[in-house]
Amino acid sequence: MNTTKDNAYLRLHIGILIAGGTGIFGRMISLTEIPLVWYRMLTASIVMVLIMLYNRRLHRLPLPHLVKISGCGALLAIHWVMFYASIKASNVSIAVVCIALDGFFTALLDPLISHRRFSLREVLLSLIALAGILLIFGFDSRYRLGIIFGILTSFFYALFSIYSKGIQHTTGHKSSTMLLYELISGWLLLTLFLPFYSMLNPSLSLTPSTADWIMLPIFGSIFTIGPFLLQLQALRSISAFTVNLSYNLEPIYSIIFALIIFDEANELNRYFWLGVLLIILSVVLQTIYSRHKKRV
Repeated sequence: MNTTKDNAYLRLHIGILIAGGTGIFGRMISLTEIPLVWYRMLTASIVMVLIMLYNRRLHRLPLPHLVKISGCGALLAIHWVMFYASIKASNVSIAVVCIALDGFFTALLDPLISHRRFSLREVLLSLIALAGILLIFGFDSRYRLGIIFGILTSFFYALFSIYSKGIQHTTGHKSSTMLLYELISGWLLLTLFLPFYSMLNPSLSLTPSTADWIMLPIFGSIFTIGPFLLQLQALRSISAFTVNLSYNLEPIYSIIFALIIFDEANELNRYFWLGVLLIILSVVLQTIYSRHKKRV
């Protein structure tokens, strides 16, 4: 294997490792989910603007394109809010495991949105992951709200992925341009919602603590933009399929981090791990199926 490809794999797995740490910030930062995502999207938007100005890639978009991309930004914001709500209501391990339902929702929604035939095999394989989530759902009533938020996380991520992919295909904009305007539009949506959120929750503080001020810039820059840029760099030398397959390691890294940092093993039992095994089985079978379909 040549040096360029070695570097690409290294960049990819560093990016996945960093992405696996995003859930940790959700538990460490004291802010609730909506102000947390507001600060994350603001910081990430500023970093992306600076990067694109430096590379001379910042430009305006036609209004119809901007409207479409803004819709994706709204879905991204809601996805992140649900993800961190899941962490706050349960723990990191449960929140990241629920993301495995993304394949199930994609198998159902993509044919409806893209007007293609349903794949019975994709639905059946995704049902294995659903069985794993249902098994986890029943293991402890304390975490059911967190699991519900986790399921919504996957639902909105599936919608975001489908629409974002379709809009990028029809408009021809680069991924970095798409991400920048998605971040800005998602931040604007949360900005409009924050006053109502504050009125509904007057006791909650929207101001970060001293520790939060230290973590938020790192979270919004390195742990938000970093994995995205490393993924784009890796795609120059290795296939998209390999990149997507490798990202199945992200929840595993998140769980390992959570077990080490927060000792979450004490909060989980055998039903959780049985559910995780079913989810891993679903991912493995979907990978084998995808590779076979690609060869055919």
